[in-house]
Amino acid sequence: MGLMDFVKKQFIDVIEWMEAGDGTVAWRYPATDREIQYGATLVVRESQVAIFVNEGKVADVFTPGTYKLTTQTLPVLTYLKNWDKLFQSPFKSDVYYFSTRQQLDQRWGTSQPITLRDKDFGAVRLRAFGNYAFRLVDPKLFHTEVSGTRDAYTVNDLDGQLRGLVLQHITDAVAQSGVPFLDLAANQVAFAQALATATAPAFEAIGLKLEGVTVQNISLPEELQKILDQRIGMGMVGNDMGKFMQYQTAQALPEIAKGGGGGSGIAGDAAGLGAGLAIGQTMAQSIQQGLAGAAAPAAAAAAAAVRPDEVIATIEKLADLKAKGVLTEEEFASKKAELLKKLA
Repeated sequence: MGLMDFVKKQFIDVIEWMEAGDGTVAWRYPATDREIQYGATLVVRESQVAIFVNEGKVADVFTPGTYKLTTQTLPVLTYLKNWDKLFQSPFKSDVYYFSTRQQLDQRWGTSQPITLRDKDFGAVRLRAFGNYAFRLVDPKLFHTEVSGTRDAYTVNDLDGQLRGLVLQHITDAVAQSGVPFLDLAANQVAFAQALATATAPAFEAIGLKLEGVTVQNISLPEELQKILDQRIGMGMVGNDMGKFMQYQTAQALPEIAKGGGGGSGIAGDAAGLGAGLAIGQTMAQSIQQGLAGAAAPAAAAAAAAVRPDEVIATIEKLADLKAKGVLTEEEFASKKAELLKKLA
């Protein structure tokens, strides 16, 4: 093979990129020691964009299609030298391909709890995770700001930066969602939409578009989860304050049984239970009176608030506490008398 044939083989006639499906976002056409032939074919497939870089500057951007590289399709060629020289005027330039398809199922999550301010609870700590999808929409901006002259730039190379951008805007998302912090776990769609809105500008600044965010789980601190459980319990009993008192009593008794230590502390808990029952009775009467209207007698509202079987059940539970030594005879008699007055 002669020298002329060898040199001709160094010219590029067709430029194209067959994506390998390995998550590559930007790819530099391998043109080392080769020159692009004037009139060569540039193939840009759907979900791709190509740019030409001449002397470190982006010369042109090519969207999907097939192009013949001439001065009509690439005006920058008119400024390149040695056109009238060897082998139909070859020229040297860098060609970069970019994938514009969606990059799906990218994961984000809090490695450590994030501390947020909340108007109801002050400082609270939140854990959350989910996924997001993005695509490249501005190859020129992405090339100048992120990928540069690297041979390839992948989704894995972007992962840490993009995940950090999502986490950075969680605080803004909580504020923009308008969802009370305690209700975030039950309003994940609204929270995800707010997170996407808050994060999108940071993606746009590097040539990307955030297509969507999902929130798969929100973990509230244990103390707030307990409050949420109480709200759920209250929602189950509705406006029936009698049932709510039963619910509260059932929640309190196990805690008293676990007291185990000094008798005075347990007796104090038991006394607190009795006081709580009395307060619950008063609250029940007030709420029932409000529901019945101003014309309803107060006595009727009080009678409707507590049923005899509930009072008897409470007395029986207190009797059990007395039998176990938690309550003294005097304490039991006092609480029993108070409860029996409600039946009068």
